[in-house]
Amino acid sequence: MKMLKFFTLFLLVLSGNTIFSQTTTNSSAAVEEVQVETKKLKRAMDTKNEPAQADSYYNIGETFFNSGNFPKSEEYYTKAKKLYEKLNDKPNIEKATRRLAQSQEKQNKITPAISNYSMAAQVSYSEKSKAVNSNDAARLSSPTPELKAEAIQNNINLTKKENDQGDLAESYSQLADVNLKQKDVSSAEENLNTAYKISKKEAPQQALAINQKLADLYVENKNFEKAIEAKKKVLKEDFVKENSQEKVNQIQELADIYIKKNDPEEAVDLLKNAYGIALDKGHTLEAQKSVKKLDSLYAISGNIDASVQLYRDFLGKLPNLVSKDRSLVDNKILEDTEQRISQLEKEKELKDELIRKKNVFNYGLIGALIVLTGLIIFIFRMLKKVQTKNKKIALQSLRREMNPHFIFNSLNSVNHFIATNNELEANQYLTKFSKLMRGVMENSTEDFIPFQQELDLLQNYLALEKTRFADKFDYEIEVDENLNMQNLQVPGMLIQPFLENAVWHGLRYRTEKGFLTLSFEKSESHLKILIEDNGIGIEESKKQKTEHQKTREGRGMKNTLERIQLLNDLYKKDITCSIKDKENNSGVLVTIRMNLA
Repeated sequence: MKMLKFFTLFLLVLSGNTIFSQTTTNSSAAVEEVQVETKKLKRAMDTKNEPAQADSYYNIGETFFNSGNFPKSEEYYTKAKKLYEKLNDKPNIEKATRRLAQSQEKQNKITPAISNYSMAAQVSYSEKSKAVNSNDAARLSSPTPELKAEAIQNNINLTKKENDQGDLAESYSQLADVNLKQKDVSSAEENLNTAYKISKKEAPQQALAINQKLADLYVENKNFEKAIEAKKKVLKEDFVKENSQEKVNQIQELADIYIKKNDPEEAVDLLKNAYGIALDKGHTLEAQKSVKKLDSLYAISGNIDASVQLYRDFLGKLPNLVSKDRSLVDNKILEDTEQRISQLEKEKELKDELIRKKNVFNYGLIGALIVLTGLIIFIFRMLKKVQTKNKKIALQSLRREMNPHFIFNSLNSVNHFIATNNELEANQYLTKFSKLMRGVMENSTEDFIPFQQELDLLQNYLALEKTRFADKFDYEIEVDENLNMQNLQVPGMLIQPFLENAVWHGLRYRTEKGFLTLSFEKSESHLKILIEDNGIGIEESKKQKTEHQKTREGRGMKNTLERIQLLNDLYKKDITCSIKDKENNSGVLVTIRMNLA
């Protein structure tokens, strides 16, 4: 007999630890729900839809919670909560945190449950949910039953207003626990019956747990008839009659009550009934439990033959039983589904890590490019500043080169007056020359000077040249009245070299008296400067020049043209200069244009 029992148990263990290690009831509907949510989770991960990922985790947690698998529900609520926190989704943070606390409380993890109830209260989006979570935290942390009862009663009052049947039933069940600690059995019985009535319509799994607490209360107080009545009552409920696996469990629990009542015959009949249903519907775990309980009863009564026959029957029907057991398939599917979720999470972590490394590389590359670009821009700007500074220095140098040239020519004129014993003319010339030089020196450091100052300098210069070559030319200066004399700025000493060329290389070689015209006109957005003479012209002048004169004059005009180029580079004035002979070698026309903007 002992060998037979050992052999049977060996076969049961051999058939797989996972078959009989399930401590919770997993319905096909629950498995299907987890599968559906797993597919949604995969899509959410593929599309990086974090809100949808969080919702799928939460829904999977709900499925496990409603099935009584609280460790698993805690795992998935935790995942959902982390994602909701990342998204700063306060309503869902509160919802997931509260459910997490409830899962932990069901596992008697009181400290983390209190922490999560408190956290849920802090992030609550309504006064009602804040109060409910605060009351739950107070219920678990209160040192006395009276304070616990007060917190529970507060929640009952709140949930009645909101018509939240699930939380209301749970509150009555919690109140019953407090009643038991206070040795108030009648109040505990009343509250459990109320909780059962509320939960049986909308939360069958909760109703079953409450019914079991009520039956245990009756058994503990030796009130077996009420315990039996409570179990028979639950066996008549549709959610038990329609679930053969749960029906078998409830029959077995009813048999346990009869055993404690010391009524083994009724217990044997009930266990045989449970065994028959389990064989018929394919519930391996439930059938095995019935066999164990029956074997214990047969052993007490000394009915060895019945025990042997029972084990033989069970072994004979075991292959067919296992083949029909949908729960085994569901458990395997659920296990595979969870492995799939784990694999999805690992793949996501791997992808996230690859993306992170890629982003680090990309950001590093972008950072390096930004630094390099910044460095190039800095170098370019520094070079630009150096170039600009060099151009200004060159412009200043060219401007200063004009002064010695101009002074040299003027001093030659003074020397001429002295040589001809014309002291009065020399004194007058020196007086005019000193005024001119003072004006030239005062403006020698500026690239641009007021138009009126430049005009005064040019008038003084022509007056000097007229003094020297009185019988050679007359001159006229014309200024367009449309020019803004107050605000107009022009380059200093830019026009003087062209006037000097007109006098010294054109007009002074005429046999008859010539004429020089200097005019300033406004042409749209430009200043147009015309220098016109009726001297001997450019070509004839070249023939009469000495080699020294050619070199000096060439350097002077080159200096002026270089100044124009530098002014254009630095100030974008778009200055142009045109020098050409008039028709029939009747003089030279110089045209200078400058942007007024």
